[in-house]
Amino acid sequence: MPVQLNHTIVWCHDRHRSAAFLTEMLGLPPATPFLHFMVVPLDNGVSLDFMEQPGEIAAQHYAFQVSEAEFDAGMDRLTQRGLPYWADPARSQPHAINHHWGGRGVYFEDPDGHLLEFITRPYGSEDSL
Repeated sequence: MPVQLNHTIVWCHDRHRSAAFLTEMLGLPPATPFLHFMVVPLDNGVSLDFMEQPGEIAAQHYAFQVSEAEFDAGMDRLTQRGLPYWADPARSQPHAINHHWGGRGVYFEDPDGHLLEFITRPYGSEDSL
């Protein structure tokens, strides 16, 4: 069997809130409980397992490849909620998207400060930028 990522833990202050935020932003079914996790399964068999942690949360980055239609729907959700978004991970280009590798990308934060990203083309999908 080839080596595959199965799941990763996403640390948060409120697993229900954080998992609901992600599923709503991605247009996915609600997360399901498993032991002390709220589990968000993705289409490629990987799951994000939200687990609560008191105190400070170390912000991580999670990128999701989505279709053009899913990107449009995600942008609609961002703007309807009035959430800030950026074209770059340094957050120096507010209220903009990028067009890397001929696709579209956007960055935004979840309730615990994790930097989430939607992309429509995988990085390196063309020979050059």
